[in-house]
Amino acid sequence: MKYDVIVVGGGHAGCEAATAAANLNTKVLFITIDMTKYGAMSCNPAIGGVAKGQIVREIDALGGFTGIVTDKTTIQYRMLNKSKGPAMWSPRAQCDRTLFSIEWRKVLENTQNLDLWQDVVTELLVEDNKILGVKTKLGVEFYSQTVVLTNGTFLNGLIHVGRTQQAGGRMADPASYGITEQLIKLGFVSGRMKTGTPARIDGRSLNFELFEEQQGDKPAGKFSYLNNSKSNLTQRSCYIVYTNKDVHRRLESGLVDSPLYNGTINGIGPRYCPSIEDKIVTFASKERHQLFIEPEGENTVEYYLNGFSSSLPLKVQLEALKKIEGFENIKIFRPGYAIEYDYFPPTQLNHTLETKIIDGLFFAGQINGTTGYEEAAGQGLIAGINAALKVKQEPAFVLNREQAYIGVLIDDLVTKGVDEPYRMFTSRAEHRILLRQDNADFRLTPLGYKIGLASTERFLEMKNKYEKLEKLEAKLKETRITPEEFEAIAQKTGSSQIKQSMKVLPLILRPEIKTTDFIELNSDLQQHYEQLGNQADEFFECLDISIKYNQYIEREQMNADKIKKFAELPIPENFDFKKLNSLSTEARQKLQNIKPKTVGQASRIPGVSPSDINVLLVYFKR
Repeated sequence: MKYDVIVVGGGHAGCEAATAAANLNTKVLFITIDMTKYGAMSCNPAIGGVAKGQIVREIDALGGFTGIVTDKTTIQYRMLNKSKGPAMWSPRAQCDRTLFSIEWRKVLENTQNLDLWQDVVTELLVEDNKILGVKTKLGVEFYSQTVVLTNGTFLNGLIHVGRTQQAGGRMADPASYGITEQLIKLGFVSGRMKTGTPARIDGRSLNFELFEEQQGDKPAGKFSYLNNSKSNLTQRSCYIVYTNKDVHRRLESGLVDSPLYNGTINGIGPRYCPSIEDKIVTFASKERHQLFIEPEGENTVEYYLNGFSSSLPLKVQLEALKKIEGFENIKIFRPGYAIEYDYFPPTQLNHTLETKIIDGLFFAGQINGTTGYEEAAGQGLIAGINAALKVKQEPAFVLNREQAYIGVLIDDLVTKGVDEPYRMFTSRAEHRILLRQDNADFRLTPLGYKIGLASTERFLEMKNKYEKLEKLEAKLKETRITPEEFEAIAQKTGSSQIKQSMKVLPLILRPEIKTTDFIELNSDLQQHYEQLGNQADEFFECLDISIKYNQYIEREQMNADKIKKFAELPIPENFDFKKLNSLSTEARQKLQNIKPKTVGQASRIPGVSPSDINVLLVYFKR
C-alpha cells in the first residue's frame, strides 16, 4: 500500500503531524500501538502553562487541533502570571484525560485523506539514504515518500518502580524495539533520557477540608481563536497541599532503593520538573514543597498529584504520602514510576525537522529530546506540514525566532542540541513581548492560510477581529472625557482625578485603567462589547495591550528586524568550515557538525564566539 506520508506514534506530536499532512491534501497513514489512546496524557491531565500555553495558541492559529481538543475537554481554565506583564501571561487548562483522547479520535476519523492503522513499526524501509516506507510487527509493509517518527517514550522504553523494572512505553503499554538499532546503523547518534510521573490517587480517601481550594477563572477562557470552540463540561477545582519534614524523612530512608540514586537509571532527567526524591536532595534546606491535587476528569474520583513524581518503591511512596496532612487514609490506583527511553540529539535535523542523514525522514516530539505535550505537538505540526510540502514539491515551512515560540523551540533544538529534556520557558525567547498568547492569530494565521492549512473561516475571523481593534483604537483616540465623567472611574480604579477635559487614550496608558472603563462613554465600544458576548473581555484585553504596550512592541519589532537582516545572511549548503583557519578550532568543529543555514543560526551554536561570527560576516559579505 502506498501513501504520501506515514506518521508513526499516536501521541500529541503524531496527532498534529497526521492531521496537518492530511489537511494539506496528501494521502496519510497514521500508525499507533493503541487506537484508544490518541493524544494520551501520559503524565498530568493538563495543557498549557508558562510558555507552553503560547505554543498551543500558535498551533491553533496555524490550523492545528490541540487547542480545539483542549477547549472541548476543559474542566478548569486559568490564565497564569496575570500579575506580570502580558508577555508572561500563559493560559492553562485541566482536561478530562479520557475525553481528550476520545475527542482527538473524532478529529482523526473526520479528517479526509487520513487512514488509521493499529500496529507496531519495527523497521524503516530505506534505500540509498532515502526513506521508502515502514515495516510493522505484523509483517505488513507500507510505502511512502516521507515518514514522520513521533515515538515518544516508547523506543526501548523501560519502567522503574524502585528496584522493579518492566519494559514499556508507559504503564500498561509495550515498548517499541528495532528502530533505534536500525537508525544507529544508518549513522544516527542516540542517547537515553528519563522522565517520571506520580501516583494516581483515589479522591474518596482524601480529606479535602484540609486543603486550599484553587478554582478556575470565571468566566472560563479558552485556547482556540475559533468562536465555536468551548467546553460544556462541569468545571472542577484543584487543591494545594504541602509536604513536611516527616514526608521528607520517609522519602530519604528509601533513597537506597531509588533507581535515580543507586545507579540503575542512566538516562538524563528533566531538571525543571524533578521527582520528589530529587527535590528533597537538591533542596535539602526546604522544609516543605508545594503540591497540586488535580482532577483527572469531569466524573471521576481519580486525582493526579502534581509535584510528587517518583520512582521510589511502592511501599515508600505510600508511607510518605500518608504523612501529608489530609492523606492519612490515602488509597492509590497505581504508583508513580520513572521511564527511560531512547532519543536522538536534534542537531541531526534541519529546521524543517527532516533528518540530515535520511531524505524524507522526519522526527518530532520526545524522540528529539523534548518534554511536554505542547512542545511535542508544536514539532508534530511543523514536521507534518513539511512532510506534506516535500511531497508536493513546495517550499519548506520554517518559523523564525521572532515569529513564534515554536520557532524558538525548533531553532534551539537543531542549533544548540539538548543535554537534558528540553522544556519551553518565556525566558528562552529574546522577543517575547512580540510572541504573546493574545496575538498568535495575528502572527501566524496568515502564514497557515497561505500554505493551505488554516481555513478561510479562521483567516476571515482573524482579519475581522483586527480590523475591529483598529477601528476601536481610532475611536478611542478621538474620544474625550470630562473631570465629572472620569470621577466614577477614578473612584473605582483608584486612579488620580483629572483637572480638565482630555482625550481618553493617555488615560488608558495608566496601569490601573482599562478600555472597558470607558464603555458607557462611547456607543461603538458599548455595541461591540455587547455583540462579543463571552469573548468580550478577551477582545478588549487585546485592545488594552495594543494601546498600553504599543511603544515597547514597536521598539522590539525594530530590534527584531535589525537582527533578522544579520541572521538571514545565508551560508552555502555543504560549506566546508574547515578551510576557514581564522575560526577557532572549536568553532570549526561545531559548525562543520551542525552545518548552519545562516549566520544567525551559527551565532547561536554553543562554542561559536562573537569573533568567529565576525570571521563569517567578513567572508560571506566579501
